[in-house]
This record gives sequence, structure tokens and C-alpha cells, in this order.
Amino acid sequence: MEFKDYYKILGIESDADLKVIKTAYRKLARKYHPDVSVEKDAENKFKDVAEAYAALKDPQKRAEYDELKKYGQQGQGFEPPPGWQSSSSAQGGDYSDFFESIFGSARRRGQQTHRDSGFGFRGQDIEIELPVFLEETLSDTKKTISYHLPHYGKDGQRLADVKKTLNVTVPKGTADGERIRLRGQGGPSMGGGQPGDLYLHIRLVPHPLFDIEGHNLIITVPIAPWEAVLGAKVEVPTLTGNIKLTLPANSQSGQRLRVKGKGLVGKTGIGDLYALLKIVVPEHADAETKQLWDTLSKKTAFNPRSVWRKA
Repeated sequence: MEFKDYYKILGIESDADLKVIKTAYRKLARKYHPDVSVEKDAENKFKDVAEAYAALKDPQKRAEYDELKKYGQQGQGFEPPPGWQSSSSAQGGDYSDFFESIFGSARRRGQQTHRDSGFGFRGQDIEIELPVFLEETLSDTKKTISYHLPHYGKDGQRLADVKKTLNVTVPKGTADGERIRLRGQGGPSMGGGQPGDLYLHIRLVPHPLFDIEGHNLIITVPIAPWEAVLGAKVEVPTLTGNIKLTLPANSQSGQRLRVKGKGLVGKTGIGDLYALLKIVVPEHADAETKQLWDTLSKKTAFNPRSVWRKA
């Protein structure tokens, strides 16, 4: 098994704070997102970036990873030290063997403690985390999942876990944190009882462009000063393709423009998309451009801080 340096994958230092981690994730997720990337092997790179983010954004997982990082280096073979036992749970999902070796695999419930119809013990319930892209919530989506089930010999001794693969449907409008039950797809019983159930915990993968507020989406739209003053039509991405957004004249930084029906699908309807305007200026300007700005500043005599009260 190959060691993964999550800090190196995100291109950050090991003492980076959560804000830096999130910024790095968004930048790389946008670069490698399977729907938009033209990079070679983008899907696998995106999974690595998402996996690194999942480990480092959680303080407990990050602390455990930092402890084990002392034993491994990027690209080299790795095995957790003897006696290692994580207090975290990976809950299955689209993670590598390395991730699961650190944080544990599928979490099991219902430790075969009750009878079922008088025949043997009911099998264990299994819970796994299922990552879902925002785009996948807009319609019923087929996904292939793999997870491990406990396995027992005829005399009841515990054997190596068995890998199981299923094709499942994630219903349209499924929300973050939602729990989907698949009856009878959990652990096998002992003594002829009913098998346990499989529970899928939905985790919406953070999107590089959109933030979520309920069923609404928020996208920050950078605009030039002249677009803000004069008004403009700008191209803005949505989950279903680009649209033309009309900026009214004299738009302000921080202003939110509503695009109806371009949010997430909910149980009672579709949310909206809100474009959060952010005025940005060119990072560099030549002498002629600076002269134009200077002329403009003298011509307008505008003081944006005039609302402040004088002491």
C-alpha cells in the first residue's frame, strides 16, 4: 500500500489552517473536476484531492494522520505501526486503501444481539459514506459502490471480510446528510437469520464554485469596476450550463442577484442560484492606464468613506 502525503497533494504546508486547506481544495477541485477538466487522469487526481481534504478538514482525522505521517513518505510502501487503531471512521466511500487503513472502513451497527423470527441471529447493519457530486442530485443517478462485509466459518469463527459490489440509485433531490436504507444488503446472519441492512450516508462533495444555503446555491462572480458602473452581461456557470447574467448599472460589491430555479432540487421544489458580486481591479496597470485612473478619480470626486462619521 502506498503512502499518501495529503499536504503535498493539496500543495500546502503542514501547519496550514482550515481556510488555507479549503482554498487549496477549491482551486484543485476546479482544476480536476471530471465535468470540466481536460487534465490527464483528472478523475483520479480529483479523488486524491477530495480524499486529502476529507482527512485534513476534520481536526480529529488530521491529528491522527499527522501522527502516522512520521512513519511514511509520499509514494513509498506503508503499513500502520503495530497496534494502531483509529478512533475515527472512514465510513466507506470513494476512498483509497491508504485512507481506510488509517481511519477504519465501514462502521458496523447492530452487533447481532437479537433473534429474527426465531432462527439464528440477525446480521450486522453496515453504514458507509457515499460521496455525491452536486450535479448528480439533479436527477436519479446510478452509482457503483463497494464495501466489506464480515464473514464467518461454519463453526462461527471470524474470517477475512468479503468485498461486495452493488449498483445503487441515488434519488433525485437527495440532500447532504440524508440516510438511504438498502434492506438485506448488510452483514450475513449466523444460524439462518435475516441479513442486516446497508445504510448509505450521503455526503455532498464540496464544489469548487458553489456554496450551499439550504437548497440555494451561492456563486461569487468577479466583475470589473466598469462593469459595475455601466452594467453588463456576463457569463455565469450553473450546474446545468452557463447562463448570461445581466448586471444592473451601479452594481455594488457584496450585492446578490437571484437566478430563479438554478439551485438544488428539493422535496418541495427547486432552489435558486444567487450571484454574489465582487468588484476586482487589474493586478497590473501600465502608465497610460494609471493616468486614466488618476483622471477618473479627479473627475468623479467620489469618496466611498463619506458615510463614516467624523470623530
